[in-house]
Amino acid sequence: MQTVNIHAAKTHLSRLIDAVIEGEEIVIARAGRPVARLVPLQQAASPGRRKLGVLGGKLKVPDDFDAPLPEEMLREFEGG
Repeated sequence: MQTVNIHAAKTHLSRLIDAVIEGEEIVIARAGRPVARLVPLQQAASPGRRKLGVLGGKLKVPDDFDAPLPEEMLREFEGG
């Protein structure tokens, strides 16, 4: 874990962010006393790709899924 003072943190923020993205934790100190900690966010560090098929075999689409709706239900949707 690296400790930097506030002035160095402001001067080298981009470099510190790169180190944090790589997994390093940075402590920011004022007058030698730690005041903040830079850590990676899970979403920002690596959003990754979506995993397809996680619900495979768990859902069933009825055979009449795309069949026309009954007239009564259509009227309800159309406000009639």
